[in-house]
Amino acid sequence: MATLAHPRRWSRRSLLGWLAASALLTARASTLPAPTGPVVLTIRGRIERRNQGSHAALDLAMLEALPQHHLLTRTPWDSEPVTFSGPRLRDVLDAVGAHGQRLRAVALDDYRVIIPLEDAQRYDVIVATRKNGARMSVRQKGPLFIVYPFDHAPQLRDRRYYERSIWQLKALEVE
Repeated sequence: MATLAHPRRWSRRSLLGWLAASALLTARASTLPAPTGPVVLTIRGRIERRNQGSHAALDLAMLEALPQHHLLTRTPWDSEPVTFSGPRLRDVLDAVGAHGQRLRAVALDDYRVIIPLEDAQRYDVIVATRKNGARMSVRQKGPLFIVYPFDHAPQLRDRRYYERSIWQLKALEVE
């Protein structure tokens, strides 16, 4: 006789994560929920969904509620391959209903770079929130770091893509 599997017991953390993911996915159809923690990313410009006036403000929980991906790659800044994890850039842009041709990315130290929006669709670029499983401090290039899959396509091992891999990311403007 077959027995039914015991229903999954939800931990507080997994339940909160599920609720945040549901809210963010629901937001894709309407408006974004308000951040409940410190804002780590502000997105302005040609976006359809906002939660703070003319822009979208995202906290770490909102980014971690999106599908998470892991990327093992070598970078010019690390001596060994590193595993970065976080949502794909295209998922972040979809969450706010971005439509445009390029992104103007700004770091905490005011470094600025232009990223063609096509990069987010063409490559599995991630907005890394973790490096080797741990959240990144500002000193470790965090809390957000745009990372290209350098080892997955030879053309990405080029200065222009390294320059687009902005760390300490704080804002995106969709143009």
